[in-house]
Amino acid sequence: MLGKLYLIPTTLGDTEPLEVMPLSVKKVVEQIDYYIVENEKSARRFIKKISPKKSQPSLQIMLLDKYAEELETRTYLDVCKQGINVGLLSEAGVPAIADPGASIVKMAHQNNIQVVPLVGPSSILMAMMSSGMNGQNFAFNGYLPIDKAERKKAIKDLEKLSKDKGQSQIFIETPYRNEKMFADLKAALTPTTSLCIASDITLSTEYIKTMLVSEWKHQQPDLHKKPAIFIIQK
Repeated sequence: MLGKLYLIPTTLGDTEPLEVMPLSVKKVVEQIDYYIVENEKSARRFIKKISPKKSQPSLQIMLLDKYAEELETRTYLDVCKQGINVGLLSEAGVPAIADPGASIVKMAHQNNIQVVPLVGPSSILMAMMSSGMNGQNFAFNGYLPIDKAERKKAIKDLEKLSKDKGQSQIFIETPYRNEKMFADLKAALTPTTSLCIASDITLSTEYIKTMLVSEWKHQQPDLHKKPAIFIIQK
């Protein structure tokens, strides 16, 4: 019998794991010793926090970072052929959503390995839930271009797409560029477009607010170096 690939969520910041995810995550972590992770140090810290008694030396860590060779990652699920379960950990939130883990999930399906997603915090979905925008029809667009002209065009294109399809448009930015993104949104969007900003979701400093762009003109939320989700709807 093949082992399974468990998609294990992590916290979105320095919060107690069991405050934002079910006990089932703790139980799975306690049973698994093989993990595929982006960063070994933060992965071990999370595992220790959710299961303090788990033996750290027994953990087998396989890295899925920007230096990981494709030839090497192809072997990461080989242990499943021996009936051993493997856990895929994201750096923050749920694996494979705005996360490199999608390649491992794809490989699992190609090898008939059962994929088991576990419940945990997703900043994208939690922002959408709390935005008051169209939760029946929405799209996640990842990062917008860095170039100013290209970014302005992308913002206008998403606004038009939202109007034409009645679709909420979600995107993210590198935390240290959040304030620049906010300024560009206020400059490029029409005054009657709705804009939601959701930052530090699940943390004590959580901030979620939806207003018209015209109402945002004189607002300046503290977004510097904070993980944030932006959603627009025309």
